[in-house]
Amino acid sequence: MAYWQLFYHIVWSTKNRQPLLTSDVEPVIYNLLRTKAIGLGGVVFAINGIEEHVHFVGSVPPSLAVATFVGQIKGVSSARFNQGRTADQPRFAWQEEYGVFSFDRKRLPNVVAYVERQKQHHTENRTIPILERTEEGKVQIVREDTALYTVQDDGWWHEMLALGQQ
Repeated sequence: MAYWQLFYHIVWSTKNRQPLLTSDVEPVIYNLLRTKAIGLGGVVFAINGIEEHVHFVGSVPPSLAVATFVGQIKGVSSARFNQGRTADQPRFAWQEEYGVFSFDRKRLPNVVAYVERQKQHHTENRTIPILERTEEGKVQIVREDTALYTVQDDGWWHEMLALGQQ
């Protein structure tokens, strides 16, 4: 197996943004997402959201395309939920679209904290719009100032050496 560190923040919505992730449905769906992600060889750091969309922070193995991974966890979670749902629960479905963002290990705690506080962020109207996107459109690249990337950057060198010792 190859060595890898691939971190993703993935967000997607319920079908037609219906408020399907109610307090009784949410833990079941999140457990199904987590179980399938781990079954595919992924690592789950956080899952959370509100009634009409979900955020997933995890690692996807390089042997699996991100699109395949997302399709599998979405498809299996909705199918299994619908097989076991009660008559009073509406049929559960996801939208086809999703947003995916890659980031480095240093940012993992920040991204996990953002996802873990989803309900609070939405209640207080303090979301980060680019991290809430699921639709296509103009691509906005988020990156650091190029001045941070210099060939003679001893800080980066020592940081990378320290990562190898953990």
